[in-house]
Amino acid sequence: MTSLQSPPTLELSADEARRTVLRAQGFLGAPDRRAGVRGVLRSLGSVQLDTISVLARSHELVPYARLGAVGRGAVESAYWTQTHAFEYWSHAACILPIEEWPLFAFRRRAYRARPQWYHELAGGVYDRVIKQLRDEGPLTATELGGAKNGGPWWDWSEAKVAVERALMYGDVVCVERRGWKRVYDLAERAVPGELLHDDLDERECVRRLVEQAGAAMGVATRADLADYHRLKAEQVDAVLPDSGLVPVVVEGWGRPAWAHPTALESAPRGRHRTTLLSPFDSLIWDRPRTERIFGFTHRLEAYVPKPKRVHGYFAMPLLAGGRLVGRVDPARDGRTLVARQLSVENRRAVEPMAQALAEAASWVDCTDVRVERMDREELRGPLAAALARILG
Repeated sequence: MTSLQSPPTLELSADEARRTVLRAQGFLGAPDRRAGVRGVLRSLGSVQLDTISVLARSHELVPYARLGAVGRGAVESAYWTQTHAFEYWSHAACILPIEEWPLFAFRRRAYRARPQWYHELAGGVYDRVIKQLRDEGPLTATELGGAKNGGPWWDWSEAKVAVERALMYGDVVCVERRGWKRVYDLAERAVPGELLHDDLDERECVRRLVEQAGAAMGVATRADLADYHRLKAEQVDAVLPDSGLVPVVVEGWGRPAWAHPTALESAPRGRHRTTLLSPFDSLIWDRPRTERIFGFTHRLEAYVPKPKRVHGYFAMPLLAGGRLVGRVDPARDGRTLVARQLSVENRRAVEPMAQALAEAASWVDCTDVRVERMDREELRGPLAAALARILG
């Protein structure tokens, strides 16, 4: 009698897993420049938004980090022209490829069933806002009657409360950002008909999101998969057997992991990207995962009181040679990119830091770089020499 045995679980070294992650995230190998920003968005499945703008806003920094100095206007156009994307709650407030609209049906239904909200809404206001959008076309909250009542930032007007609730329900869509204000339109106009209807049940929505997250990360633990689109662990557990992801064992991770089959088809090889990363980049937005893969501890300090900051307001990690080897807190002073605080792991990281600073400066139309504080003053001279050579 022949016994049936499960195939052995594939084992990955820590280095193989790291390179698999880098390739899946678009930092290893030649980027697909023909697909451009839209290709980056589809590959990642989610690009986080944030109000902070230093060199640029985070959703601009994400494609820049992978493609290089793509025009900032081209980034916005790629997201919003002809409704290639929509904005919704994924890992946080995120830009999502329009093809993912059906996958968030379960979350829209959950919002509709929510019994309590922070903001109350008077009867008739919701319908009035929907009618105004139907009659007048895409509008901001200000154009709908005002975004605020005049108090703190959370003191929303009735029109703002209504349209934000409609966004969460899926009755309206944010079709672009205009001066950082959301521009709302009816979902029935903005979402292609074949994607509009919420006919996927929760399990299928979650299954597809877990598969997408696995593809975007290459290799991931259950917690990683849940965090990518902020799913519950039990939701992930329920669909993992049918997700198409392959169980793997990763050296040093100490917990089960799964890889996307395409990530295992060939050894991850190619040229490594050298770049500065937004703290909200999906490569590093999960701090425990970042530390596990790169041995690099990082957190956003924008909301930490200034005297308690260690690395600066918006410290951007430096990715070079497939590793995180430094960080810089950038600012702009006219046409000078200012490194308010800078650290590098060792002398070998000086040249990549200079390259990354020079490229970032050129991208935001700066012609010079000024370094203020460094954690290792003995490397200031070599960094200045490298910058002078690169900037000419």
